[in-house]
Amino acid sequence: MRIAVLALQGAFIEHEKMLARLGIPSFEIRQRRDLDTPFDGLIIPGGESTVQGKLMRELALFDPLKDRIEKGLPVFGTCAGLLLLAKKIDNDTRVHFATMDIVARRNAYGRQLGSFSTEGEFRGIGVIPMTFIRAPYIESVSGSAEVLARVDGKIVAARQGNQLVTAFHPELNHDLSVHTYFANMISGQ
Repeated sequence: MRIAVLALQGAFIEHEKMLARLGIPSFEIRQRRDLDTPFDGLIIPGGESTVQGKLMRELALFDPLKDRIEKGLPVFGTCAGLLLLAKKIDNDTRVHFATMDIVARRNAYGRQLGSFSTEGEFRGIGVIPMTFIRAPYIESVSGSAEVLARVDGKIVAARQGNQLVTAFHPELNHDLSVHTYFANMISGQ
């Protein structure tokens, strides 16, 4: 198994470190030719969704990645990655991949000062640490999208087929549970 990490902006190195701790090879996608390297899953990191969306389009990465996701490539989006996968962002007119049946709210917890850490129940894993930084949350899910975690009544993790999203940053904690969950998705467990 090899997992690609979108490395245009945001917390991509932290995801690579988590994968290394699990013994899973990874590599960075920075330009179009990087898509020639075979990979089994994709992580879209936290950061700034509008910047990532713009850069993917400028670097001709957007359409081929969207096509692979639509054809079933396992993808894990954290924070900004959640926004890039959402079919609708309630407080933003932009849409990006729009492959997941969720409605998201960007910067839902406020500005940087609204960042916080907590612990919460993640279905299929148990209680895990959750770090929120200028985080979105999911207002609603539809279709085959299912809720995996809530914090204070807000949806903060969901899955739809081969797509996994978290509003929090599991790569900023020592717990490997969410990355293991994604790896298990890829291997079909």
